[in-house]
Amino acid sequence: MKNKDNVTMEKLRFEDLNLSKEMQKAVAELDFEEATPIQYQSIPYILKGKDIIGQAQTGTGKTAAFGIPTLEMVDPESRKVQAVILCPTRELAIQVAEELKKLSKYKKGVEILPIYGGQPIERQINGLKKGVQIIIGTPGRVMDHLDRRTLKLDNVKIVILDEADEMLDMGFREDIEFILKKIPEQRQTILFSATMPQAILNLAKKYQKNPEFIKLVHKELTVPSIEQFYYEVKEQTKPEVLSRLIDTYDLKLSLVFCNTKKRVDELVGHLQARGYLADGLHGDMNQTQRDRVMSKFRKGAVEILVATDVAARGIDVEDIEAVFNYDVPRDEEYYVHRIGRTGRAGRTGRAFTLVVGRDIYQIRDIQRYAKTKITFQEVPSVSDVEEIKTNLLLEKVKKSIDEGHLGKYTNWVERLIAEEYTSLDIAASLLKMVIGETGKESSAQKEDFGDTGAAPGMVKLFINVGKKQNIRKGDILGAITGETGLSGRVIGDIDVFDKYSFVEVPVEYAQDVQDTMKNVKIRGKSITIGPAIKKEGMENGTGKTRRHRESSLHR
Repeated sequence: MKNKDNVTMEKLRFEDLNLSKEMQKAVAELDFEEATPIQYQSIPYILKGKDIIGQAQTGTGKTAAFGIPTLEMVDPESRKVQAVILCPTRELAIQVAEELKKLSKYKKGVEILPIYGGQPIERQINGLKKGVQIIIGTPGRVMDHLDRRTLKLDNVKIVILDEADEMLDMGFREDIEFILKKIPEQRQTILFSATMPQAILNLAKKYQKNPEFIKLVHKELTVPSIEQFYYEVKEQTKPEVLSRLIDTYDLKLSLVFCNTKKRVDELVGHLQARGYLADGLHGDMNQTQRDRVMSKFRKGAVEILVATDVAARGIDVEDIEAVFNYDVPRDEEYYVHRIGRTGRAGRTGRAFTLVVGRDIYQIRDIQRYAKTKITFQEVPSVSDVEEIKTNLLLEKVKKSIDEGHLGKYTNWVERLIAEEYTSLDIAASLLKMVIGETGKESSAQKEDFGDTGAAPGMVKLFINVGKKQNIRKGDILGAITGETGLSGRVIGDIDVFDKYSFVEVPVEYAQDVQDTMKNVKIRGKSITIGPAIKKEGMENGTGKTRRHRESSLHR
């Protein structure tokens, strides 16, 4: 076994990895700006046909590390199984299959099939009969197909064990060995594992030929002394959660990190539509554009800068109050580099990370390798935001009183007291004027619309036209964006049925959309629009809920 533990290979772009044009095009569309360490170390060896052991955690990009070369090596002309990827769980098998399908977008004739328990086996058998080159499965279900003789591995050229240590911990060793013995010995065997216990090394010794050992070397990571929090969220609620956190802490300058250029552009659109002074920074921008954005950020004309890791290199602004990981970084070192941009020059800094699903494993890895604590927090509610903003304002008031120099302001207050207003009423009124209106509007909107069955932060609106009036989703989207000026990016789900439709809009714009659209025609049809009504036991405005809304609007 060759040990590549101290590999010093220079970082590579995907263009430098000798990939096919089809693969380069797919990678470019996925917005990967550069290969991660496990990718630029593994891909060249796998393409050369070498066996490898890769020690890497979830979230480091290992799926693409083995998926890209596997897709490059299969023969699309042959409809026989040529690659087997074994995963410990159905969730990981589905995740790997989804990523490989994106990477194979321009690989004509390449078929990928996930096979796992919990899904009807007949569907998988039909898929295998049609012919596939790559199967991604759990050991138990692969064994089941082998027993039924619905799966033949005689033509397999490469086998990958993903998260091998977890498969062994789950008791799959015998199944794995049974499967490996069904695959021709003249094959390539790739093994990825987060840890390297003796059981893994024994498996490698028995089934691999002179493997390259690639281990991600973690530098001694020094994490700045700043507050670090994470929030467990759903993907579709990220813009709303980010907005609430920015409002909660009343941030003037913040830096938000996304993993891809496309995500940067999408998020900037969301934030601008919500009225924030936001702009983006990524690799597709030329130097003049970058300089212009950075100049605005330094001057405070841009309060929220959204960037990729590559584009953010060299950002050195001392007043950044908080860093947001809108996407969990793919590498522990990236996390440290990101959050190190706040809390400078003795200032207090905060770092917030939005976590979706399996991202939680990457958070645990970051804490372990960076020797830091990232504290879980509940997502603040609308009322929480108002209370925290009030407390922050009161602290500022106390500080202003302690500093003095209130002479002329005291005289103005005394005028009102002379008119028999109490000092308490005056203070409360001023407080209401400063922060009360924003909070009142937000909570009032929610009360006015009630539970419409929409996603968090959204309101579902009912429109009394549908397919029978030749209405399409694009007609509704175009009408709303054209009449209200809202960006199409902030509009949520649109569902068109025979006689009516539903559209989700951000809660803060719902009243404006409803008022503006009242006298609008869609495809020449006059419309009635209002909040959908969700009854107990009904989901997403279906069945009686829809009919109830339609009839009530016509009464």
